[in-house]
Amino acid sequence: MSFVAVVPARYASTRFPGKPLIDLDGKAMVVRVAEQAALSGAREVVVATDDDRIRDVCIAAAVRVVMTRSDHATGTDRLSEVATLLQLADDDVVVNVQGDEPEIPPTAIDRVADVLRADSEAAVATLCHAIHDVADARNPNVVKCVIGEDGRALYFSRAPIPFARDAWQHGEVADLPAGLPLYRHIGLYAYRASFLRAFPNLSVPTIERFESLEQLRALAHGYRIAVAIVKEPLPPGIDTPQDYARLLASR
Repeated sequence: MSFVAVVPARYASTRFPGKPLIDLDGKAMVVRVAEQAALSGAREVVVATDDDRIRDVCIAAAVRVVMTRSDHATGTDRLSEVATLLQLADDDVVVNVQGDEPEIPPTAIDRVADVLRADSEAAVATLCHAIHDVADARNPNVVKCVIGEDGRALYFSRAPIPFARDAWQHGEVADLPAGLPLYRHIGLYAYRASFLRAFPNLSVPTIERFESLEQLRALAHGYRIAVAIVKEPLPPGIDTPQDYARLLASR
């Protein structure tokens, strides 16, 4: 199964305005991300943006770009529009490659697409890795994924779940008991185009509002999310100017 890699790129980032256009070795970051995605097995790589400046940079670098609306509530809504603009078939697979991850391994992009291909009943696929640091277990910014015996997600949460009742008797997450299946969700997704087209019409469930986790909408509406466990986390993305400075210093 071939797939399309889509790189959403917004100029108006709250924490780092203009982030897609920051310079990395003479090229805009969004171009670097698209080049990484092109090293995967994707049949096509498309940047999706609502900003003329990003469009112009992509065109100059011979990267395909599509213009999307600026009023999308979520990144998945933007991908839904892209699936329509590209006239994708229902079974076509779309991998969402975040535009702030210039060092994303192409093998990870292929892996998440392969996971979806292997589960014909899943609408979405994603990745996770084991948590070994108790600080990550406590951190609400580290999203946890609980996986069923069928390799599909049961739930995502900012809380430390599954909760080790006996080890954490007083509610204090003080250590990580041996064998606890605690996994950190990696925000790399593959979608079937049919799901993307349905997504904008799905009501926002209460659990999504409280957890502020968009993937819970799929679970709440009965869609299956296939999950693969990988050994290592992905290289960190660039969310802030400080992240950008750290990346430049490491080169």
